[in-house]
Amino acid sequence: MGEKLKIGITCYPTFGGSGVVATEIGMAMAQRGHRVHFICYDVPRRLNRFSQNIFFHEVEVHDNPLFDFPPYSLALSSKMVEVAQYEDLDIFHVHYAVPHATSAYLAKQILNAKAPKIITTLHGTDITLVGNERSYLPITRFSILESDGVTVPSHFLKNATYDKLNVPTATDIRIIPNFIDSEQFSPGDAESKEKFRQSLGHCPVKGRILVHVSNFRPVKRIDDVIRVFEKVTKQIDSHLVLVGDGPERSKIEALVRDLNLQNKVCFLGKQQLTQEIVRNCDLFLLPSSNESFGLAALEALSTGVPVIGSNAEGIPEVVKHAEVGYLADIGDVETMASYAVKLLSNHKEYDRMSKAAREYAIAEYSKDKLIDQYESYYYEILKEKA
Repeated sequence: MGEKLKIGITCYPTFGGSGVVATEIGMAMAQRGHRVHFICYDVPRRLNRFSQNIFFHEVEVHDNPLFDFPPYSLALSSKMVEVAQYEDLDIFHVHYAVPHATSAYLAKQILNAKAPKIITTLHGTDITLVGNERSYLPITRFSILESDGVTVPSHFLKNATYDKLNVPTATDIRIIPNFIDSEQFSPGDAESKEKFRQSLGHCPVKGRILVHVSNFRPVKRIDDVIRVFEKVTKQIDSHLVLVGDGPERSKIEALVRDLNLQNKVCFLGKQQLTQEIVRNCDLFLLPSSNESFGLAALEALSTGVPVIGSNAEGIPEVVKHAEVGYLADIGDVETMASYAVKLLSNHKEYDRMSKAAREYAIAEYSKDKLIDQYESYYYEILKEKA
C-alpha cells in the first residue's frame, strides 16, 4: 500500500449497525498506522478513544433563535471544514448519504481544491428514508452522485440504490460486506454459559435461551420475536433475552405481560458488549421486515449461534438457509417457530449447524479480509480522483 492516510469518519454514534461498522473500520485503520479522526456529535459507543492514531472531534450543535430546530447538518459541515484544514485530511468516509454525505459535499465546496475525497457508505436507512418521505429523494440522490466513491454491504442494497433512488447504473457502487472480529465474537464455553444463566437472577434460566438484539424499531418486528418465542416455549423449556432499547419497547413489554411471559423474557436494555450475551445463548431471532445486511445476525453466527429469521432484503445473503440457520417469509411466525423447535430438539443437527455457522462467518466475513478491501478502495479513489 501507499503512504499512511488521514481519514475523517462521520457516523451516528449509537448502538445501530452503521455506527458499529464505522467505528470498527476506523479502529482497524488506526491499527494499520492511518490517522483516523471521528467527527461526530458524541463518542461512538464502541470507540476506544485512548488508542494510537484515533482522534475525536465533537460536532457541537447549539440552539439559535433563528432556527426552529438545531442545524446539525450545518454544524457538521463547519466541523468537517475545520478538521480537514487543520489535520490535512485525505478522505471523508461518511455513513449515510443524508445528512452526512450532504454535509461532506458542502464542506468540499468550501475547501475547494484542498478538499478530501468523499466516500459514502450506504446502510439501508438511506433507502427507507426516501421510501417514507419522497421529498428526500433529490438530496439523497445528489449526495450519492457527488461522492467520489460509494460502498454498500450487500447486493440487495446496491440494486435498491439503483432502483429506488434513480441512481444511474453507470455509477460505480462497490460491495464491501460488513465484517466481524471472530476473536471478539467467539463461542462461549460451558463455564461462561453457566455464569450467564446465573447472572439472569430475576429470570431463573434452566432450558434453552433465545436472543434478539436491535434498536427496537418497528422494522425489527419484535412482536414477531415474542410470538415465535411463545410458540417455542410451549414445546421446549426456554427463555428469551432481549437486548436493546427504542420506540417499541413499551409496546413489547405490554405484549409480554399480556401473554403471561414475564417470567420467561428478560429485557437487558442497551449493552456495550453484546457478544458476552449472544455467545451464551442458543438461537438468534431476526424476523425484520427491512434489513440491508443483518450485522447482528452475522455476529451471532460468529459465536456459533444459528439464526432464525425472515428472508427480507439482505438477510439471505448473510444467513444461508438450512446451512447456518433457517429463513421464512416476513410475518410467518408459525414457520419460524417450527424451525426453532426442530433445531433446538435435535442436538446433533444443532451442533452441526452451530459449527457451520462459526466456520462460515470466519471464512466469508473476517475483519482483516474486508478491512483490506476498504483500505484498497481508499487508495483507489485517491488515485482515480487525483
